[in-house]
Amino acid sequence: MPRYKLTIEYDGAPFHGWQKQEGIKTVQGALEEAFAKFVQAPVEVVCAGRTDARVHARGQVAHVDLPMHREPVNIRKGVNTYLLPNPIVILKAEPVGDDFHARFDAKSRHYLYRILNRSSWPTVDAAHVWHVPQPMDLDAMREAATHLIGHHDFTTFRDRECQANSPMRTLDTLEITQLKHRPEQVMVKLSARSFLHHQVRNMMGGLMLVGTGKWAPDDMQKAMEARDRVAGGPTAPAHALYFMK
Repeated sequence: MPRYKLTIEYDGAPFHGWQKQEGIKTVQGALEEAFAKFVQAPVEVVCAGRTDARVHARGQVAHVDLPMHREPVNIRKGVNTYLLPNPIVILKAEPVGDDFHARFDAKSRHYLYRILNRSSWPTVDAAHVWHVPQPMDLDAMREAATHLIGHHDFTTFRDRECQANSPMRTLDTLEITQLKHRPEQVMVKLSARSFLHHQVRNMMGGLMLVGTGKWAPDDMQKAMEARDRVAGGPTAPAHALYFMK
C-alpha cells in the first residue's frame, strides 16, 4: 500500500484533541472520516505529536497508507473537500517509503505558545492566546528559562497521569520574544525531540509565575529539584499552544 506524508494545519478549538475516541469530535477522527470518503475504504492517520483538546497545529506531520496510488495534489484537494466544514486543512501530501513513520522518525518537535499581554481583553484572538492583563517581566522569564534548557528530570512539569517510562527529557530551545510592531504579543518557542504529557503548558505556568512577580527566576530551579507536580505552579491554557512542526 502506498504511503503518504501529510503536513496538516488545524484550529484545535472545536476538537477534543488529536486522538480518535468513540462518539467524540477529534482531529484524527475527522481526518480518517474524510480519507475514508475519498478512497472508499477505512484508513489510519498517524501523527508526529498527539495534541490535547483545544491545542492547534500549524505544521502537524502525519502519514497514511492508501489502497492505491493517488496523485498528491488530488489527495490534498479531495480530502480537504471532505474535511469541510472542519477547521482542518492538508497543506501538503507527498509519497514516502514504507519505512517512513511520522511519529518515530521525528527528530525534533517544535511548539509555539502565544501570550497577549495587555489590559484590554482579546476579541479576534480570544480562542488562540493566553490573555495576561498584568505587566510581565520578560527578562526574568528568560532567566528562569535557563534552568529548563538542557537534559533534566521534568517530573515537576509533567502531568501526574503521564505514562512515559522516564521523566528525563532534553529541552533544546526555549525562546521568549515580542513581535516588533506589536510588543504586547509575546511568543514563546520551544523545541525538543519529545515532550512529556502537558510539559509545555506546565512549564509555561511556572514561567508566568516568574513573569508576574510571584516567583523569582531561581524558584524555577527549586521547583525542578522538588520533582513534584505540586511545586510547579498552574497549567497554562491549552488554547494558546500550537504544534508548529
